[in-house]
Amino acid sequence: MMDETDTRLLAALQKNAHLTAQQLGDMLNLSPSQAGRRRQRLEAEGFVQAYIARLDPAHLGLHVQGFVQVHLGTHGADQSRSFARLVNTRPEITSAWTMTGDADYLLRVYCADLPALNALIHDVLLAHPAVARVHSQIVMDQLKQDGPLPT
Repeated sequence: MMDETDTRLLAALQKNAHLTAQQLGDMLNLSPSQAGRRRQRLEAEGFVQAYIARLDPAHLGLHVQGFVQVHLGTHGADQSRSFARLVNTRPEITSAWTMTGDADYLLRVYCADLPALNALIHDVLLAHPAVARVHSQIVMDQLKQDGPLPT
């Protein structure tokens, strides 16, 4: 059962996962040990899935961000599993969703440049036997970074 203090703790961790128990306690008007126990409980209950570092794509030479809609020509469990395996082997594909509507999948990709995006689309995605077509959109500018979940 979550209370208001747990909600505030989770919101604080989403903004800065490096907060110490002392810092959390100060923010939440708790002792460091109480704040630490709450954090551990929320982690154990699965509210916190991971602590990660958000890297700057441009510093890594990834200058093209895009979204790729994938349409399968044949639908079935085998094709879905095969496509999911392909998606999970490609580091350029940072997120993938199954979708309702026209497209079967939506992929978020980061590539060094347009030729790399072209190669990913033509040599990898369209080469998959179940894929009938793709539709790509290149991000011109990201107005809002991936933000914290509402708590």
